[in-house]
Amino acid sequence: MEITYDYYRIFYYAAKYKSFSKAAEILMSNQPNITHFMNNLENQLGCRLFIRSNRGVTLTREGEKLYKHVTIAYQHFQLAELELANDKSLQSGIITVGVSEIALHLLILQVMADFRKAYPGIRIRLSNHSTPETIQEVKDGLVDLAVVSTPADIPATLKSTSLMDFSDVMVVSSSHKELCEKPIHLSKMQDYPLICLGRGTKSYEFFSNFYQRYGLKLNPDIEAGTIHQILPMVVYDLGVGFLPENVGIEALEDGKIIKVPLIEKIPQRQICLVESKRTPLSIAANALKQFINNYIETKLQDNL
Repeated sequence: MEITYDYYRIFYYAAKYKSFSKAAEILMSNQPNITHFMNNLENQLGCRLFIRSNRGVTLTREGEKLYKHVTIAYQHFQLAELELANDKSLQSGIITVGVSEIALHLLILQVMADFRKAYPGIRIRLSNHSTPETIQEVKDGLVDLAVVSTPADIPATLKSTSLMDFSDVMVVSSSHKELCEKPIHLSKMQDYPLICLGRGTKSYEFFSNFYQRYGLKLNPDIEAGTIHQILPMVVYDLGVGFLPENVGIEALEDGKIIKVPLIEKIPQRQICLVESKRTPLSIAANALKQFINNYIETKLQDNL
């Protein structure tokens, strides 16, 4: 048996106000239409729902039973409509975002801070993992979208959009100022202990390929767990390291570390937004995506 939602909606108001005319007024209809619809509903259910009188209508025992269930369902519908309205106005909502560490520090921390100020009612759940793990989270539907750094292997079921470029630099402690006097070959730097992210990360793969391009082998002395572990190790002269330029900018300006001018140019990398091609974004997640794009556009204009 298929009974339309409209029949139950009309029944709800007729039963609530015990009046077909009141239900007609609320639903912007007329009493004959309400009577016709309720007669059809009774015929389809095979029982009487109302007892009609000059004073209005009262519910039969069957009508009382139906009203209890319809009231619960109708309240759920109203709550759902309210939640959707709040989501649409960005007064509420939950966004799950996967982010790799480099993307977190170069872009997402500032974006999230600005987004939270603009939309305090939206809750953001961040998941911070390596690029491959973060992409897998999008693929498995565990996060709405992800922001990762390249290199990244994007499955055919996902869509990747480049947001911004960034450059890596080789840095060393300030006790080796002689290394910044003139450009130096990468091969000469193999005499110094090397600090980089560990095997299994896309950054390790990136620099391994960079070394191989010049007939060298990436052979780190220290494999750090995070980018921000590399910086203090370099400051304390435990070795040379590679950092995204903006990550170490304060230490560079303070003179705690210095940039090594390599002759071999390190290729630029990108921060990318990754989302599913199959699952549309929620209203809140789509707002965050647009917020990120607007942030990037503003940043580019400021740099012009």
